[in-house]
Amino acid sequence: MRMALSVIGSLLSLLIAVYAVGIYGFGPGAEYLPSAFRASFRARSFAFSTHIYASATALLLGPIQFSASLRMSRPVVHRSVGRIYLIVAVPIGGLAGLYLSGFAFGGIVTKLGFGCLSVLWLFTAFQGYRSARSRDFSAHRRWMIRNYALTFAAVTLRLYLLPSLFLRVPFVPSYQVVSWLCWVPNLLAAESYLRRTSESPSLEPSTARSES
Repeated sequence: MRMALSVIGSLLSLLIAVYAVGIYGFGPGAEYLPSAFRASFRARSFAFSTHIYASATALLLGPIQFSASLRMSRPVVHRSVGRIYLIVAVPIGGLAGLYLSGFAFGGIVTKLGFGCLSVLWLFTAFQGYRSARSRDFSAHRRWMIRNYALTFAAVTLRLYLLPSLFLRVPFVPSYQVVSWLCWVPNLLAAESYLRRTSESPSLEPSTARSES
C-alpha cells in the first residue's frame, strides 16, 4: 500500500511539473479564469516563471530523495540532488511564491493562504538543511517529509482547482478555499504519518555513512 501511494505520488508530481512548465499553469480550464487573475500574473511574468520552474524542479527532485536504495548505493547523488533541492529550488521557488502571494487573487484570504504556504515551505527547507549539516539525520528526515508535503501542494492545488473550473464553481470562493486546502491537509497528513511511524533504525546509520 505504501509503495503504491509512493508511485502514485511520484507520477502526479511528474505530471504536474510537466504541466506547469509546459503551459505556465494556464492550460486546460484557463478560459474559465477571471481575466484579472491572468493579468495579475502576466504583469509579474518573471516572478511567476521563476516560481514555476523552481517549484517544478523541487517537485521532480523530491521523490528521488526519499529513495532508500539511492541513499545507500549512491550517497554522492543523494547529497548533490539534496543541495539542488534545498539550496536552489525551494529557496527560489519559495521566495518568488512569497512575493506573488502579495498579489494573490481573492483578497486577504488567498494572500494569507499562499503566503503562509511559502513561509512554511522555506522554513521547513531551512530546518531540513540545518539538521543535515549538523548530522541530525533523524530530524532531517522529519523536516524533509514536512517540506515535501508542502511541495506537493502544487499537485493538490490543481487536483482541487481544475475540477472546480470545469464545473464552473464561482472562482473567488473556490480559490480562497483552495489556497488553504492545497497545503494544510498535506501537512497534517505528514504530521500524522510521523506520529504513527517509528524512526527506521536503518535510515540514520546509512545516511550518516553516506555523509562521511
